[in-house]
Amino acid sequence: MRGLIGKKIGMTQIYNHSGGLIPVTVVEAGPCVVTQVKTKSNDGYEAIQVGFGQMKEKHSNKALNGHFTKAGTEMKKYLAEFVPVPDYEYKAGQEFGVSLFREGEYVDVVGTTKGKGFSGVMKRHGFAGGPKTHGQREHPRSAGSIGQASDPSRVFKGMKMAGQYGNKRMTTRNLEVIHVDKENNQILLKGAIPGANNGIVYITK
Repeated sequence: MRGLIGKKIGMTQIYNHSGGLIPVTVVEAGPCVVTQVKTKSNDGYEAIQVGFGQMKEKHSNKALNGHFTKAGTEMKKYLAEFVPVPDYEYKAGQEFGVSLFREGEYVDVVGTTKGKGFSGVMKRHGFAGGPKTHGQREHPRSAGSIGQASDPSRVFKGMKMAGQYGNKRMTTRNLEVIHVDKENNQILLKGAIPGANNGIVYITK
């Protein structure tokens, strides 16, 4: 399988063999249980569906209960699909952990960024703001002009303005796996990944 569902624990730093400081993010990757094996004949494409995190029966519904019962697994809170490895036989109920990853290889991480609510253009887009003197009164952080005059008499699509900031699905690519801790089912990734601590992330090779 080409990836796992995980949970962001937080950031820390470690030293390499030459004494260099490396900022890392600790991720609890799995264990993930195979809940469905999708094939071209039945589903039109090939994929491996895995589940992560425990879920109480009262928080589920009949459709999900039947899905997990058919797979012979416990109910899982999060489900995701990953590309299967060719010529490997997957079965429902199989469990995968951090042993899928190797130190030194590179992965992509998908997560949901922190939501910052309705934000202005300086915070959201990094605008410099208006002048601080020379008649400036009450608009030092405003966006300024957003369009033209009578021609074309409209604001172009995609104009950078104030609005919802964060809470978006984001992918960080090519993060190096610094360390794999099989005992605690954790991996250390170089640099930062999107989302808050305890947020769910999807790691793919």
